Amino acid sequence: VQALQVLSLTLLSVLAANAQTFRPGKCPQPPVQANFDAARYLGKWYEIQKLPAIFQKGECSTATYSLKSPGVVGVLNKELLSNNTVNAITGYAKAKDPSEPAKLEVTFFEDSSPGPYWVLSTDYKGHSVVYSCTEFLSAFHVDFAWILSREPTLSKEKLGELYNLFTSNGINIDVMTVTDQSQELCVDILENAYVLHSSHGMHIESKLLGHVNTFICVSAVDLIFAGASTSRASLPL
Repeated sequence: VQALQVLSLTLLSVLAANAQTFRPGKCPQPPVQANFDAARYLGKWYEIQKLPAIFQKGECSTATYSLKSPGVVGVLNKELLSNNTVNAITGYAKAKDPSEPAKLEVTFFEDSSPGPYWVLSTDYKGHSVVYSCTEFLSAFHVDFAWILSREPTLSKEKLGELYNLFTSNGINIDVMTVTDQSQELCVDILENAYVLHSSHGMHIESKLLGHVNTFICVSAVDLIFAGASTSRASLPL
């Protein structure tokens, strides 16, 4: 028990130091998008806003979904770091329970546990509201939330509507941050990045910038400490 308490306190200190959104108690259980249609969800989404996440350090973030196989969605996430390095990662998502298709699980590495990806609301052609939550020892949880759009911007009116979707379901978004999707910063850079696979992670290289990053992650706990101490990253979108 003492060891678990020490681990819990260590995790709390790491999360607090990295502005992670952690709360006491278990994860909220918000309702998800009814009759979710993964086929209509495929394609490119721009990240508009998010709760702080230690594995996301950049701007210009995008998520592109494709049909990998029946019932399995391929995932490609990209972001631009402040040093002009393009971070990218591939994975796959599938519904844990076919009767709840909007409650997806995303896997980026075969030797790590999948992460929840719940679509709370989407109209497929305009916006998507995504929520993920990780519990630790049933004592506290870490919230992750994203507002996505098919275009690089969303109206203030739409954002207000989507904020309410979070808050009405007990999800605190007071520290939601804006992702820079400006054309001056983002144009062409992410489009010209490509992904090279390896057996122990993924090598990411930008054709424009020539930087290469390697990503290796074993578990959710490893991800937290990796994100806190190095440039390794894994995007959950």
